[in-house]
Amino acid sequence: MRFPLFLVCLMFGGAGAPVARAQSAGGHPLEPAGAAVAALDVTLYNAQANLREASDAEKADLATRVLHTTLARLLPGQLADSAAVHAAARSDSALAVAGGEPCGAIVACARLAAEAVGARWVVMAKVSKTSNLIWLLSAQLVHVPTGAIVLDDSTELKGDPATMVKVGARIFAERVARTVRAGGVTNNFPTP
Repeated sequence: MRFPLFLVCLMFGGAGAPVARAQSAGGHPLEPAGAAVAALDVTLYNAQANLREASDAEKADLATRVLHTTLARLLPGQLADSAAVHAAARSDSALAVAGGEPCGAIVACARLAAEAVGARWVVMAKVSKTSNLIWLLSAQLVHVPTGAIVLDDSTELKGDPATMVKVGARIFAERVARTVRAGGVTNNFPTP
């Protein structure tokens, strides 16, 4: 399969590619490889966009579907039921912790929702619109018991928003799966 140059740069860190930052778990596993993972819905942030459109919400929905589908495929049996996670994120206690913000944008709320469904890891992400051609995916993998942010990625998505949101969410999900299978120990990005 052939990829356009901008996509190759996105995937492999070439010039003009997104910045991927990760915090290490210190080389020591935090959890067994089969620990449960909760994935919250991707949050949309478009308050600073030069043009807000009704279709912007579709990008967050698309990112949510790709993130959940990819995680379910790569971590079979480990992904917490999305309906249960969604309900936990909308509970009175989660809403109080979130303080009017979406639960998926607040680490304390995400941890609370994940804990409610018995997950040891929680995935949270946000898509932000700057313009019709520039979006940002900010995503974290958080160790629920300690609150340690093990992966903290920020990726600029340039080009067709739907295509780039899909690619960004898929790549982050792949990084999450590798990290969870390693017990929370991160590795260099990308790996062969």
